[in-house]
Amino acid sequence: MSGIRWGVVLPQGWRSDLTHLPDPVAQFEAMVGVAREADELGYDSVWLYDHLQAVSGEPETTFECWTSLAAIARETRRVRLGQIVTCNSFRNPALLAKMAATLDVASGGRAFLGLGAGWDQREYDAYGFPQPYPSTGERLTRLDEAARVVTAMLRRPVATVEGRHHRVRDAQNVPVGVQRPYVPLMVGGAGEKRTLRTVARYADACNLTDHTDPAFYRHKLDVLAGHCAEVGRDYGSILKTAALSVFTGATDAEVTARLAPHLGGRDRAEVAAGSAVGTPGELVDLFGGLAGAGIGYVMLYFHEPTDLESMRLFARAVIPQLR
Repeated sequence: MSGIRWGVVLPQGWRSDLTHLPDPVAQFEAMVGVAREADELGYDSVWLYDHLQAVSGEPETTFECWTSLAAIARETRRVRLGQIVTCNSFRNPALLAKMAATLDVASGGRAFLGLGAGWDQREYDAYGFPQPYPSTGERLTRLDEAARVVTAMLRRPVATVEGRHHRVRDAQNVPVGVQRPYVPLMVGGAGEKRTLRTVARYADACNLTDHTDPAFYRHKLDVLAGHCAEVGRDYGSILKTAALSVFTGATDAEVTARLAPHLGGRDRAEVAAGSAVGTPGELVDLFGGLAGAGIGYVMLYFHEPTDLESMRLFARAVIPQLR
């Protein structure tokens, strides 16, 4: 159960978590303030979603991921900076590699590059991304090719990659970043036939979400290990990560009070199947089980995220038991 590293998913508006603040400047400052607090508390990283409009469908503040991370890089000292995860369809992968290298330099070597196939058709339709909305198979093909492009461009200053959807020819990326050996690529998704194979071929980390059952992670990581064996990849070289929402409090009554506004007709057990729900002692057991299943890094989204008490409690009472 030792050696888990911890990230904090910041409030950025996508989950309607900044609507209580009066104006966009106050909202952005609140997001940055949570990043600074995570830095001071000893969390290992901070993360943003890559979405362009609120999941509620309402016209609410939603800050863009990469420009926000560039600002946060200059406001923090030690936390790493990542996306959970970049939608491949939003940006040309060669440009994305250049952005990741620039963020790495701006942060003194603290960048992750998270990458996923993209799933929210509303955003594709609203912003004019590939139309008609690509099939799952096409999006996964594009993801695999993009992973090949960004790994090539982050590992050498001039790269050539030929794909059906994505290609670069003598594309320069100088500097490639400052961390060594290179800016790591994390691929998000749990698809067993395609996505985990892309992880085995190109990624330094995988990201799995919204499950609290260790059996889920054991199964998915067994599939990943099989893909690694097929392509000749060292399975142990891949960082296994998970992302979960957290509802916690010092007592069970506090947990219940934090959870109540988010039940939406579900009971506590239903929410707990996909979120970390409990007192610090219960969360030590939960995350210990995930560590036993092979997870070594967890990204946490604390509900009401601009209320810092849950994040502080977790840092004080859970992390020391599992690090």
